[in-house]
Amino acid sequence: MMPRLTIFTPSYNRADTLPRLYESLKQQTNKDFVWLIIDDGSVDNTKNLVMKWKSEEESFYIRYIYKENGGLHTGYNCAIANTDTELMMCVDSDDFIPYDAVQRIIKFWSKNGSDKYAGIVGLDFDLNDKVIGDKLPEQKSINLIDLLIGKYNLVNGDRTNVVRTDLYKSVAPMKSFEGEKNFNPHYMHLLISEKYDFLILNENLKYVEYQPDGMTNSIFKQYVNSPNSFLEIRKLYLSYKNASLKFKIKNVLHYISSSILAGKSRIIRDCPQKFLCLLLLLPGWMFSFYVRKKAE
Repeated sequence: MMPRLTIFTPSYNRADTLPRLYESLKQQTNKDFVWLIIDDGSVDNTKNLVMKWKSEEESFYIRYIYKENGGLHTGYNCAIANTDTELMMCVDSDDFIPYDAVQRIIKFWSKNGSDKYAGIVGLDFDLNDKVIGDKLPEQKSINLIDLLIGKYNLVNGDRTNVVRTDLYKSVAPMKSFEGEKNFNPHYMHLLISEKYDFLILNENLKYVEYQPDGMTNSIFKQYVNSPNSFLEIRKLYLSYKNASLKFKIKNVLHYISSSILAGKSRIIRDCPQKFLCLLLLLPGWMFSFYVRKKAE
């Protein structure tokens, strides 16, 4: 019988942190899952490590796929294309999950899930057992777009999304821009949220530890190295009609900066918020210089 959940892990040169995640999966009280490792072109000991686990582990199924390095979003694309379980959940290679996370996910979805919902949104915790950001509102479901644009008065920390595989497949694959490896996969979650809400599970589904060389700590370099990718997601942000003026101004500035960094000439014409874009063209141009300086 096929498991209901795929836990997938895009990984690049993380042989040092993967064992912690592996140990947390071994400890799960419910083994109704597959662990799918997408090796994004690692040159360390990742493959040998996973092959060793595959030869030893019998309590849950491990799959390993090697691909050329392309960035996190291409890892998502590969995982989605190679998954047939009902649900999918990304756990990064430097993160891990509580011992009963799978049990709580399966039980909660079995009780509350339906084709009305995209999946589950749960909480991320730091290593001191503190929630990252604020808890979600005490209601049954929420739309991730509403969270993004600030409809709720809360600190928007990282969260874990458990997503119906069929909905992932409906919006995948994410496009790729030549030479760019930093397209945020949350783009797909927002596309799904245009039609579906996520059930709220205000519980810890994942422990997160930010690495010194991780995506969060290199954001300005990402802006410079992947301007078309960031431009694409800013366009999506600026398409949301109910966003606050503050949200629009912030993302118009980023849109202009990304357009300049990408060498685009039709900045105002292609902007979903043309009037604001015209007003903020000079500040956006100045912001692009600031981004370049911070990325050095």
